[in-house]
Amino acid sequence: MIISMLLHPDIAQWLLSYRYLILFPLTVLEGPIVTVTAGLMSSLGLMNFYIVYIIVVAGDLTGDGLYYSIGRWGRRPLERWGKYIGMHPEKIEQIEKHFNEHGGKTLIAAKLSHAVGGIVLVSAGIARIPFRKFIFFNFWATLPKSLVLILIGYYFGDTYMKLQKFVDSAWVGTFSIAILMFVIYMFLRRAGKKLSND
Repeated sequence: MIISMLLHPDIAQWLLSYRYLILFPLTVLEGPIVTVTAGLMSSLGLMNFYIVYIIVVAGDLTGDGLYYSIGRWGRRPLERWGKYIGMHPEKIEQIEKHFNEHGGKTLIAAKLSHAVGGIVLVSAGIARIPFRKFIFFNFWATLPKSLVLILIGYYFGDTYMKLQKFVDSAWVGTFSIAILMFVIYMFLRRAGKKLSND
């Protein structure tokens, strides 16, 4: 069948077998791929577009809440043990200050990005921004994002799936380069401070 050839075989098979029952947990675990897949299935008449949209939005927001909870309930261990992984109390205070000043913009930007969304959502929990504020901004960013992904699947599912590996590799490459540049910057900054002190 055409879906089995175009999409990740496990996701396609699960959606074909269990439809809406499995769509919610799959969206929580792997939002974008599942959403595009469900969009393609809608275009083939195998799922209802509007039901897919409602379930995808609910699943995506549930996943966001889990990321937030990891940060929120993991803050205390981070305050105690975070120094061993570079997460010093000062760093946590910086994250908290950033979210107090730019919380809404940061959440929306992270939600619309594909690479750093999870990191920012966990950081929002670490910063303990109010959950109502967190869900408010994520909800309004999730509505258009989910709709666009479903429409991509609906109209361009075949092309999207063929390009997905390339897109993922590009994001990983860009993110890796950004981390490398940050590490180099921090190294040079510390080296500069040492030289100026000597």
